[in-house]
Amino acid sequence: MSDLLSKIDCPGDLKKLPADQLPLLAREIRELIIRTVSRTGGHLAANLGAVEMTMALLRVFDPPADKLVWDVSHQAYTYKILTGRREAFSTLRQTGGLSGFLRRAESPFDAFGAGHAGTAISAALGMAVARDRKGGAGHVVAVVGDAAIGCGISLEALNNVASSTRRFILVLNDNKMSISANVGAFSRYLGRMLAHPKYNRWKGRMESFARTKLGMGWVRQFYLRLEEAVKTFFLRSGFFEKLGFRYIGPIDGHDFAHLASAFETARNSDEPVILHVATQKGRGYPYAEDEPEAWHGTGAFEAATGRPLAPAAAPRYSEIFGAALERLGRDDDRIVAITAAMASGTGLSGFAKKFPGRFFDVGISEEHAIVFAAGLACEGFMPVVAMYSTFLQRAVDYVIHDVCLQDLPVIFCLDRAGLVGDDGPTHHGLYDIPMLRSVPNLAIMQPKDEAELANLLFSAVCRAKPAAVRYPRGSGPGAPMPGEFEAIPFGKAEVLLPGSAAQVWALGDQVPLGRAVCGRLRDAGIDAGLVNPRFVKPLDSALLREQASRASLFVTIENGAVTGGFGSILGDELAMAGYRGRRLAFGWPDVFVPHGSFRDMSERHGLTAAAIADAALKAVPGPGL
Repeated sequence: MSDLLSKIDCPGDLKKLPADQLPLLAREIRELIIRTVSRTGGHLAANLGAVEMTMALLRVFDPPADKLVWDVSHQAYTYKILTGRREAFSTLRQTGGLSGFLRRAESPFDAFGAGHAGTAISAALGMAVARDRKGGAGHVVAVVGDAAIGCGISLEALNNVASSTRRFILVLNDNKMSISANVGAFSRYLGRMLAHPKYNRWKGRMESFARTKLGMGWVRQFYLRLEEAVKTFFLRSGFFEKLGFRYIGPIDGHDFAHLASAFETARNSDEPVILHVATQKGRGYPYAEDEPEAWHGTGAFEAATGRPLAPAAAPRYSEIFGAALERLGRDDDRIVAITAAMASGTGLSGFAKKFPGRFFDVGISEEHAIVFAAGLACEGFMPVVAMYSTFLQRAVDYVIHDVCLQDLPVIFCLDRAGLVGDDGPTHHGLYDIPMLRSVPNLAIMQPKDEAELANLLFSAVCRAKPAAVRYPRGSGPGAPMPGEFEAIPFGKAEVLLPGSAAQVWALGDQVPLGRAVCGRLRDAGIDAGLVNPRFVKPLDSALLREQASRASLFVTIENGAVTGGFGSILGDELAMAGYRGRRLAFGWPDVFVPHGSFRDMSERHGLTAAAIADAALKAVPGPGL
């Protein structure tokens, strides 16, 4: 069996490869991606669809002199492999290994860091304008998915390209998917362009003729121009042209000759160009082809069967949230669910099926999701906005201005709050508490387990005020769903272990760690108590002040940024109460925590029972206080 991939150490090696060997190389790349992701987890389906497109880009353009800017970088594994990281690819998403996304610090080929959608066009335009001002000759190419191009920031950038530069290339990778199936008018527009029967019949005949009869010279270019004219006639695709782009496409994203020819045309153009490339998400792996949504992001799996290697022992927090919301939705038709292209990831697929008229997926448009929710709340509905904590960062202004300022009953359910591990710093949900703690009218809650998540959600609905419920990635300790929901007294913490000398306040998923710390302190002769705060804001001030009157040490533990986080809130409250004892706050430090397993990162940053207990014992030496 051939082993072409072992000979490709840089894009220059790829350029030397005969064209007839490219399909074999593409197959080897897919095999490597599947083999690696089956062990490490990662974003599979989009990467399998972008293999030929990436190879063609690297045969036509010359990074890093030419800047290739990838949006999100869910589709950039092939790019990593072909830009000198093939040998290290086995370390993908592992502690100390390659990031699952693009990072400027990782390689000179990574022109711009990525992880959130919608940034590529703006960043690439900045690079193109910088090139023009410096008199440079290189090309700038933004590679954007069909979901990301509908982001508000993408549309803002598109509106500015033609007025800013004459030399700009946008590759639109149209695989019809985001995390969930694409929604909205823009997605439907692209779909109609790809599906028009008259155009596709003509296109098929002409491509067959071009492959057999035409070369790659001026005749081929004439064909592309003719194709463009016919496409415009059939599709009336004036959207991009009105923004000042020359539109080329749709292009078969798995046809090397067509891709290379189109990219060469774009490279030689003296006007902004958009190339509409149609790819198949999950290509080359039948399981991902059949269910691309399920294979967008995956944990480790058995490559031969597609079965997960380590199925969850308990339902994930997102599943518990979805099940609880379904129950609430049955009894209260005011409840509507909103998400931003994350129906499955946030656990809302079941709600969407049961209550399709009350479920809204707005696409990758977090800002719109929140203001849309505010509008619904103005008219008597109870919107529940489910998104990952990291993506709420993009819409904090709207939380403040449009929801909380108007005191509207919108509930934000923040999945992946805390460290997410292998996806790394672009996806860690560490900053929601520091961002939201100062916003008036907004309550912030975090459950210790699955049952408490359901009850806190119920409590938020009953209160009908702005609220944020945060919970981590993955499974909890396995607490069963309550038979009847219980409204938790607003702002009241739960004392799990009574104590007098030291008080450990462990937030949410850190309760088991707090219990272990208390065990070590008690073994050392310190009467340590454990509190489950439940409410970050408002804090249970009455309990805190009562404990402050007799405890000489407070320890806070949180799965979030320690700077401005829960420990800081508790510290401020203690200071106002005149507390003069010691206080230790444990959480993630004021750095961008890299990707790696939760265990590895916890050990590296001292978030273990041994490290915390040791620090507490040093703060108050000797038995008793």
